[in-house]
Amino acid sequence: MYTFSSKLKTFSFILMAVGALGIGYGFYTAPKDIQEVEKILAAESHGGHGEAKHEESKSTDASHEKASTEKLVLADDKVANTALGTAAVVDDSTQVKVEAEAIQADSNIKRETHVVSEEKEHAEHLNHVLHQLQNKPWAAFYVACIFFMLVSLGVLAFYAIQQVSQAGWSPVLFRVMQGITSYLPVGSVIFFIVLLLSGLHLNHLFIWLDPEVVAADKLIANKTGYLNFPFWIIRAAVFLVGWNLYQYFSRKNCLAQDESNDNLNYKKNFNISAIFLVFFIVTESIMSWDWIMSIDPHWFSTLFGWYVFSSFFVSGITIIALVTLYLKSKGLLEHVNTSHIHDLAKFMFGFSVFWTYLWFSQFVLIWYANIPEEVTYFITRIELYNLPFFGAVVMNFLFPLLILINTDFKRITWVLVMAGVVILAGHYLDFFLMIMPGTVGDRWFIGVSEIASVLFFLGLFIFVVFTALSKSPLLPKRNPFIDESKHFHY
Repeated sequence: MYTFSSKLKTFSFILMAVGALGIGYGFYTAPKDIQEVEKILAAESHGGHGEAKHEESKSTDASHEKASTEKLVLADDKVANTALGTAAVVDDSTQVKVEAEAIQADSNIKRETHVVSEEKEHAEHLNHVLHQLQNKPWAAFYVACIFFMLVSLGVLAFYAIQQVSQAGWSPVLFRVMQGITSYLPVGSVIFFIVLLLSGLHLNHLFIWLDPEVVAADKLIANKTGYLNFPFWIIRAAVFLVGWNLYQYFSRKNCLAQDESNDNLNYKKNFNISAIFLVFFIVTESIMSWDWIMSIDPHWFSTLFGWYVFSSFFVSGITIIALVTLYLKSKGLLEHVNTSHIHDLAKFMFGFSVFWTYLWFSQFVLIWYANIPEEVTYFITRIELYNLPFFGAVVMNFLFPLLILINTDFKRITWVLVMAGVVILAGHYLDFFLMIMPGTVGDRWFIGVSEIASVLFFLGLFIFVVFTALSKSPLLPKRNPFIDESKHFHY
């Protein structure tokens, strides 16, 4: 039996406490009205913040446009004045004076119309920036929340695959997988609450939830049959309940199998695992559209469901490897040998390559086709998120490729830990890139909200997972393939 050490438990509490304080600070410091936004923009224009360059360029363009318009208005005034002077000198007739006055009036109307239009555009811009800055703590929280929840879902899918395939190498790792999937119910509740708060318009993460946006956008309006809050939240409830039911009953049956004299519970797990995988394949794709792709409701990709799956699936396998290595370092999991670790490392390597294949396929096809409503997705990320966009490729492909392609390195603990940390950070960055551009635009930076959200959910994840691991034996004794797994060698 594993005992949750007081040091690790304290560490998880500290992470949650520091994270909660940072999250609260992020929400507290977010601007509350237009006046605060004006102060922030003014400070940026005078302070020279790196992230203000884009806004400064916009201001410069607006200034040039304003100056040009003023010149046109002055020219109109000059023409009007000239016409008045000419009319006075040449002819004092009433008709000429009326025409000159009409020219003057027209120039005044142009000036007033331009001023009103400029004020309207400025107000819209300030309101847009306000929504982006208010979204920032929400988006940071959302990225961390969905990432850790989907990591546990990835482990659950991997566990179900092992059950259905009747794999002989992995049963000694089943309790590790079950411990990690124990986070899914907790993460699901928090995530569902965030979705409900979005539907109550407490944030602007999903712009299609705003009736004013829908009314003004024909493309989004055409999708309201699918993208509407009641249908959306019902789908979310069905997905989360279905995943958690499988998590609960698969763990229950596995524990019951230890105490039984036959393989009935094992057969139950086989059957429900097969059903779950069919359910998972369908719901995972729809989930990726609902919770991530709909943040950019004008954009779509037929590869997106697979792309999201590859990201959290390889992250889940990496978590299994890291938790296993930690427990091995504590003298536990005595039947887990280097061959088991080697297999986990192969999965880490293989699905890193699979993720890269999907990333490259999605990017190249969209970029080459150059369809405006598709390519804008990548233009935004390359122009505004250049370093994290290409950095994610390095972390999720080049680094695992160079490290894990070596067979010997797949069996060395410190190499796997280093590779695992980089892979997890890289795929967290991948989720960051999927969510942040559509919610905060160019107002992004790694600040208190982003770091605090990661710390909070990491602490919660550690606490829930290792508490679950301490509640049952780490070895499933009566699994039909347990002896084969104990003596697995590659």
